[in-house]
Amino acid sequence: MSLLFETTPDGAGRYIDWILNGLTWTLSLAFGAWAIALVVGTLVGVARTLPGGIWPRLGRVYVETFRNIPLLVQMFFWYFVLPELLPQRVGLAIKQMDPPWGSFVPALICLGLFTAARIAEQVRAGVQALPTGQRAAASALGFGRGGMYRLILLPQAFRIILPTLTNEFMTIFKNTSVALTIGLVELTATAREINENTFRTFEAYGVVTLVYLAIALVAWLLMYWIERAAQLPSLASGSARK
Repeated sequence: MSLLFETTPDGAGRYIDWILNGLTWTLSLAFGAWAIALVVGTLVGVARTLPGGIWPRLGRVYVETFRNIPLLVQMFFWYFVLPELLPQRVGLAIKQMDPPWGSFVPALICLGLFTAARIAEQVRAGVQALPTGQRAAASALGFGRGGMYRLILLPQAFRIILPTLTNEFMTIFKNTSVALTIGLVELTATAREINENTFRTFEAYGVVTLVYLAIALVAWLLMYWIERAAQLPSLASGSARK
């Protein structure tokens, strides 16, 4: 661990400063992508549960596309391919973004939309797990489709799928490491840079491994508390009887 407090080659700081900087970008990418994934995933999941029309089909196309293409390939698409497909002026502006934003923004969009496809399937399963009488009761009370989902179906569905959302919340932190392939200096890229400068592989990657583990444990505790607070009373009483 003494490596963390050694001076970096440029003399501007210590290696622990590199770790903290990488952690900042990892957390920023994870929370930003999670916000995108939760919003887009909910909308797509709702679209997949609509009774008919084009929206369920479009939702399925989205899910199958983003879920079945490897994350690494999608990362390369958003970073290398998309600027070439856009109008020249727009594509050039994207490619000329100052670092690290030129890598951060494509990674943010990629990771957010990739995770949204997984959340969409969980939202769909949660809504479809509700009794069919919920929709009939909402209609009888005069709720429109928007109010039905917003006030009745989605609050119950999210309570059901909270355990799977916990897994996605933890996974998105680990998936941020893929962003190093397009030049974002997050935690894993930081460990690689430290290793290249010091050749102390065990210490460099060992510290980063412990940081990832700590993040995962904190995320698990946070989601566990949320899950317990939002648990359906019937499920809570069932757990108590067991």
